[in-house]
Amino acid sequence: MKSPPPPAPTCAAAGLTLRFHRGTLELRGERTQIEELSLPTAGKWDARSACWRCPACHYADLLRGLHRDGVTVTDQARAYQTLNLAYLLNREPRDYQREALAAWRAAKGRGTVVLPTGAGKSLVAVQALLVTQRSGLIVAPTLELVRQWYELLSSSFGVPVGVIGGGEYNPQELTVTTYDSAYLHVEQLGNRFGLVVFDEVHHLPSASYRTAAQLSLAPYRLGLTATPERQDGLDQVLDELIGPVVYQREITELSGEYLADYDTRRISVELSEEERAEYDEARAIYLGFVRSQGLRLGGASGWNEFVRRASRSEEGRRAFAAYRRQRTLAVAARSKLESLEELLFLHRRDRVIIFTLDNATAYAISRRFLVPVITHQTRMRERIAVLSAFASGELGAVVTSKVLNEGVDVPDANVAVVVSGTGSVREHVQRLGRILRPKDGKRAVLYELISRNTAETQTSERRREHTAYKG
Repeated sequence: MKSPPPPAPTCAAAGLTLRFHRGTLELRGERTQIEELSLPTAGKWDARSACWRCPACHYADLLRGLHRDGVTVTDQARAYQTLNLAYLLNREPRDYQREALAAWRAAKGRGTVVLPTGAGKSLVAVQALLVTQRSGLIVAPTLELVRQWYELLSSSFGVPVGVIGGGEYNPQELTVTTYDSAYLHVEQLGNRFGLVVFDEVHHLPSASYRTAAQLSLAPYRLGLTATPERQDGLDQVLDELIGPVVYQREITELSGEYLADYDTRRISVELSEEERAEYDEARAIYLGFVRSQGLRLGGASGWNEFVRRASRSEEGRRAFAAYRRQRTLAVAARSKLESLEELLFLHRRDRVIIFTLDNATAYAISRRFLVPVITHQTRMRERIAVLSAFASGELGAVVTSKVLNEGVDVPDANVAVVVSGTGSVREHVQRLGRILRPKDGKRAVLYELISRNTAETQTSERRREHTAYKG
């Protein structure tokens, strides 16, 4: 694997010095000389500091450009180390994991690897650390995933692993952090790591999180996800922040051999007479306002315009309340709970994860069926205790709103029941992925409860637009 051009020795003729300062690169020397060089277009001359400046993410491109110009520079920007990591586990990569790593290396150590949940994306990152042998930072969306990465790196390499986040600040040559903490500390730590791995990289394009990539000079960058697409289209910026998708495999390609075989089943339920009458009335009020305003609700912009106009009048506020009521009636229909009761009895010897759209429904299910609930309000100690009991088989079911969409590693979980959810393809694929961890003889099943003749039907169709649900 070709490394970025190494720091060249100081050249008196050039007299250029490269430094890192709060997430930017400063190239210092004679302005006339600097402005004649092949430099990244993202930079410009900073008159206040008397240097040329650009975001730190252009470090590798900057060095390559200087190398092509035959210009040497004193590199004081890089503070990451060359390591001597040795792999301690007896766990060989699978063929597709080797292919993913090879594709990433061929792309000069930049790009995103797309593999289904449970397919072992983390092992690709471990192998990337081995081949680059550079100080590495793993960025993950939740503290639960930070904990899992900490345990994986510690057992894989037997070296100190730092943690930043959750009240801890202990950077080491191998460090794990959350997106929130990476965003907060990147100006100080952006030159400490030569490889940055963004787990669940679809989180990165958000306005604040992307600075964790922009203000880091790491020449090696690896994104990991099962679902790179975003509804807002911002996944397009990943090419610039990380690199393009260099390798991708679908659930359907790996199920049976590397993932559990699975079935998906939709169960349509009827609203009660009272629920149907109230639903139709509320939906008529909501749609009447939409039509009167000439609104088109497709995409985020249409929805935002509806909310904006609804806030301007009493009629609009009534329409918004009606929208919320008709949605609640559809996603939390009484007949769904009756179907859920039947499914829990049918799968009483299985390990079941119940997913809901909102906390209120999750808590209602928890009270009715005496099932532990995990939401964003659940404290970490309680969350760990519930998941440990679930993993051991002491608990047969758990209900959650959205926090278990990512970062749950329970190989024995084999049944998912989606009581309600959004139209997001990513969310639906992630929920399926929670039950696909391979185990001998395992066949998983995902149930989707849909209120018939409601907007949920269209929501279900949208979120099933993925190869995992075809056929």
